Amino acid sequence: MKKWMLYLSFILLIIFECLRVYLIMPMPGSQQFNSIGLAYFLGSNKMIIRIILYLIILFPLLTIFKGNSTKEKIGVSFLSILYIAIFYVFTFMMEADKMFYQPTHTYFNKIADNKIPLHKLVIGVSENGIAKAFPIQLIGYHHQVRDSIDNKPIMVTYCTVCRTGRVYSPMVNGKVETFRLVGMDHFNAMFEDATTKSWWRQATGECIAGPLKGYKLTEIKSEQVSLAAWFRKFPQTEILQPDEKFAATFEKMDTYDKGKSKSNLTKRDTASWQFKSWVLGFTNGTTSKTYDWNYLEANKIIQDSLPTLPLLIILENDSASFHSYNRTVNNLTLHFKKINDSIVDTYSNSLWNYDGICIDGKLKGASLTPVVTYQEYLHSWEFFHPNSIRYMLNK
Repeated sequence: MKKWMLYLSFILLIIFECLRVYLIMPMPGSQQFNSIGLAYFLGSNKMIIRIILYLIILFPLLTIFKGNSTKEKIGVSFLSILYIAIFYVFTFMMEADKMFYQPTHTYFNKIADNKIPLHKLVIGVSENGIAKAFPIQLIGYHHQVRDSIDNKPIMVTYCTVCRTGRVYSPMVNGKVETFRLVGMDHFNAMFEDATTKSWWRQATGECIAGPLKGYKLTEIKSEQVSLAAWFRKFPQTEILQPDEKFAATFEKMDTYDKGKSKSNLTKRDTASWQFKSWVLGFTNGTTSKTYDWNYLEANKIIQDSLPTLPLLIILENDSASFHSYNRTVNNLTLHFKKINDSIVDTYSNSLWNYDGICIDGKLKGASLTPVVTYQEYLHSWEFFHPNSIRYMLNK
């Protein structure tokens, strides 16, 4: 076999090892391509591709080492060492699940023994009176934390590069599935299931490559608020505590909640409608809407009307905890105003709290229906919701 095949195979091996990781990790330019099909092909067939190229290399490699040419021996030795180094780095250091580990154990405390500061953001989940809080500072590193609530398995996920928190049922085709972090798709965390090796997008729960492509995980309603706001609503909540094994990593993420991260991937654009600006995203049927976080922070309240849904978004005085509701009560579409820390409807001048409950006035005892709204970076929300309409002051 001609020696050029040997050198070409080495080059192809090196390109392959780099490309299969490059396409699904946040490297310069990698997340701009629609390359999941190619990335999945390379990832799912990596052993076959390696074996074919190893076999092509083997015979001429042996021939060279049996020969007398010192120059050729040095050349192939260099290529062999280079390939082994690249293989090690890209396989054991740069793959997603080698950089971000799952907690070695998970444990929860009630507020009396809690170690998480009350101002920290959490993803809160409640079922049948049982409530749990998952601090973003913790799950942002792990990307997913497996747990259960009311005896049901849940998969709590977070992608710091998209600022997306989602909670899913890990049930797939009638059984509890196991997932590992495999990489990224357009800056969004991507998981691989253990059974079919299919790839799943964190922001939407959709399988985007593999045998289960098109399948969607069932999302479980969750809420992003400060721990103080969650505790006010659920005083018996259990709070995920930090795994001390990752204490140094958690410390590095201390500024993430407030948008003070210095990383280009996780920093915040403080101006409105920029790539890394904070927005709120909401979907009602086929209609999606994008709300500027800066506008909400300045006004504390947004009232909008989507098809069949009058929407109310309220920001608490901590400038972190937001709540979204259907503002229809007893077939009346209410309008609200926020005065300092008081929320009043203009129909009856009744007083409401942040949890959507009327606490005084004609409508006392009435409650608003919560609707799911997400805080994300603009680039994430509008990529995964390309038809989303921006809420503007002159709408």
